[in-house]
Amino acid sequence: MTTTVPRPPGKVSFRARLLRLAETVTTPLLPEDYLDLVAPLRAGAALRGRIVAVRPETRDAATVVIQPGRGWRGHVPGQYVRLGVDVDGVRQWRAYSVTSVPGSRDGRLAITVKAIPDGKVSNHLVRRTRPGTIVQLDQAQGDFVLPESAPERVLLLTAGSGITPVMAMLRAGLHTRADVVLVHSAPTPDDVIFGAELRALAERGALRLVERHTDTDGLLGVHELDDLVPDHVERETWACGPVGMLDAVEGYWTSRGVAERLHTERFRPTVISPGEGGTVTFTGSGTTVEADGATPILDAGENAGVLMPSGCRMGICFGCVLPLRQGAVRDLRNGDLTTAVPGDGVLIQTCVSAAAGTCDIEL
Repeated sequence: MTTTVPRPPGKVSFRARLLRLAETVTTPLLPEDYLDLVAPLRAGAALRGRIVAVRPETRDAATVVIQPGRGWRGHVPGQYVRLGVDVDGVRQWRAYSVTSVPGSRDGRLAITVKAIPDGKVSNHLVRRTRPGTIVQLDQAQGDFVLPESAPERVLLLTAGSGITPVMAMLRAGLHTRADVVLVHSAPTPDDVIFGAELRALAERGALRLVERHTDTDGLLGVHELDDLVPDHVERETWACGPVGMLDAVEGYWTSRGVAERLHTERFRPTVISPGEGGTVTFTGSGTTVEADGATPILDAGENAGVLMPSGCRMGICFGCVLPLRQGAVRDLRNGDLTTAVPGDGVLIQTCVSAAAGTCDIEL
């Protein structure tokens, strides 16, 4: 007969004791916080990427090449990725279209960024970022993509940085599967992002390229498409550019009764200004509380009667993680700020995050 001797009550495994010792030494940080400094792209870590190159495209645009962490699941041409970039002590999140071909041999991805006036993140990425910089990443998302079976005839209607999502489609070989017309607007020929690559495709007959240089030709009116692309209403169309252009295009396609053939992508210009404390809304329950800049959101929610997920007090880390849909929070461990524009879902630890302005938490 075999007898099993139970472990004495209260006895803790060597691994658990080691982890507790490590947490004691590293408090208020966690051991994982230090491991992130050594191997930020490791499996199991929050998704990050290391910038390996910054290549100028025009006077105010650059392609940023990123080596993503092991958790990266890839993208479909036309999708975008959200980057968390630390600028002057504030973590800002922005969305940029992926311009590289999916499944590259080196596993890298590329985004192409146009610096806009007063754009903190875009100017930082284009003019100040250097290889070796670590950025936060989210998985690729977005439905501005091609169907599995490409239409026979396609119109790509873009302006400025709106060329970026369709460039990924072209690099993935759209022009080899469809008759493609690209109508693109930019102030001058030198301002056309990927200008040389696009013109080379046109010269060898891979697509028909119509360039509109607005400094000399003025803005493109949608009615001009009747002459530029006579069969445009018969083509499946992907349009990306400034809000005014997209509003005009959507209205025009609707008036022609072909709105179902139009696919649009809009870039969001929302800016979040962090502060000290603020109103926290838990979107699921509709509960709103006023929280100061020193109280963890976990505590603020519990004090208001919100049932907050948490394993922190039992030593289970990351049980309190929730999506920040919009607003700004401050990490109480190191003072770092994290921002999110409306509709985002930036994951934060509510046990160590305090309100840094008005913010919405998904719960």
